[in-house]
Amino acid sequence: MGISYYIIGVLAFVIVLLEIAKLFIRPGKPDSGWDRGFSMTIGNCEVQEDLGEVSVIPAGMMAVLSDGMGKAYGGRIASRIAVNTFVDIFEDYNAFHNPQYYFRKAFHSANKEILKALEGEERGAASVSSVLLRKGYLYYAVAGNVKICVYREKSLVPVSAGHTVAVLAEQRFYEGKLSRQDAVELLENHRLYNFLGRDGFQDIELFDAPIRLKHNDIVVLMSDGVYDLLGFKEVERVLEKQGSCQQMALEIIEAVNRNNSTAKDNASIILLRVRNGVTV
Repeated sequence: MGISYYIIGVLAFVIVLLEIAKLFIRPGKPDSGWDRGFSMTIGNCEVQEDLGEVSVIPAGMMAVLSDGMGKAYGGRIASRIAVNTFVDIFEDYNAFHNPQYYFRKAFHSANKEILKALEGEERGAASVSSVLLRKGYLYYAVAGNVKICVYREKSLVPVSAGHTVAVLAEQRFYEGKLSRQDAVELLENHRLYNFLGRDGFQDIELFDAPIRLKHNDIVVLMSDGVYDLLGFKEVERVLEKQGSCQQMALEIIEAVNRNNSTAKDNASIILLRVRNGVTV
């Protein structure tokens, strides 16, 4: 057991070094001028298990946000594997040629790599959401409970449902497979039933058709440490200010830090603004 924790600790230390090294050795890309923001906080936890990244290529943009779970540093490692997998596949493959194929390949590849890297009692897992943005259209996929929303005309509109027991109960009720009473009893159950890093990983929640975005829309990816603690209204109050995406992301995370709750989870948020039908 001691050796296992030592190995996990060494892996986590190596990941931190790699994160620092990326600032110096990752090839620079020309400034796209796109308005985007990313911020996160550790909350009251011992380890920061949330990770996110935005990658831009000439064809468009990809964003991924991961909320890790696990003992020791397992959740942190799972998130890093997931984010790296999404970025690597996005930059090596024309994701916009077939977005559904890209998402399925990225999710299933990340799940496989997490299972391979984290075995035994220290296994880690992650909720992951990802979006593709191209020429004013939004494509998305989710495994877990990292929410994807669109902020439009002062309202934060959820795009993804997620993979909690409550969502599953609602789906089963409308399919006629669950009674109203049983469904109501499960509506407050936010336990996850699908995420990366499990042997029985199921298929992902995937867009039915791309969403046409409007001028000044803001695409939002946020972990439950943000929306469970602040609620949509407080996030909307910040987004109404129409500052830069980075300024607003920082302000939302500062609101999390100021909250007096003693059960503050890791919290992270990505904001991507759309101007004149394109992300800028």
